[in-house]
This record gives sequence, structure tokens and C-alpha cells, in this order.
Amino acid sequence: MDNQRVFKMSFASVYPHYINKVERKGRTIEELNTVIFWLTGYDQQALQQIIDNKTDFETFFNQAPQFHPNASKITGLICGWRVEDIEDPLMQKVRYLDKLVDELAKGKKIEKILRS
Repeated sequence: MDNQRVFKMSFASVYPHYINKVERKGRTIEELNTVIFWLTGYDQQALQQIIDNKTDFETFFNQAPQFHPNASKITGLICGWRVEDIEDPLMQKVRYLDKLVDELAKGKKIEKILRS
């Protein structure tokens, strides 16, 4: 997939898919947001602004208040790629988020997802 296309997608266009994915598996928007906040340092108000402004993924990650230092502990396959081996730092952050959403949807405990 073309990285630039992913980077220019608005977070708001993908967020509903994240919500559907986790809710179909019995998880909540609050749990999804907890995971997003942990990874990026955003809070509810900032996330709402990102959604309202249709902020793209590149800006979403580049302006993240506090990218979590334990994000590098996120490993495994997502979309056929090992997240720890992705060379483009921005694409790796996108895939970290995908991986966390996946783990949430698969029923992993929040404590484990947050690498605590």
C-alpha cells in the first residue's frame, strides 16, 4: 500500500472502522479511546478536535503530545507485516495503532495491551 495515501487519510475517516471493529467484539469506545490516549498522549477533547478538523494521520502522529515510550514493545503481525520491522517511522506508528485496536478486538486485557 502507498504510504502517502495512508498518511493523508483523515483520522476521522478511519476512527468509525476502529469503533465498529471493537464493538462487534464486545469492547467499548471508552476502551478504544484508552488505547489511543495511551499510545499518543491525546485526551478526549484533543481527539474530538482531530475528528472535527478531519486531521490526517501524518499530522495526528506528528503532533501527538506524548508518543508512549513503551510503544516499541508492540510487536507482531499486522496486515502481513511485522510491526517491529517497519522501517518508515510514521507507518510504524500507524501500524502500532492498528495492532492495539486488533488486540482490543481480540479480547486481550487492557493491562496487557497497554504494556503495563
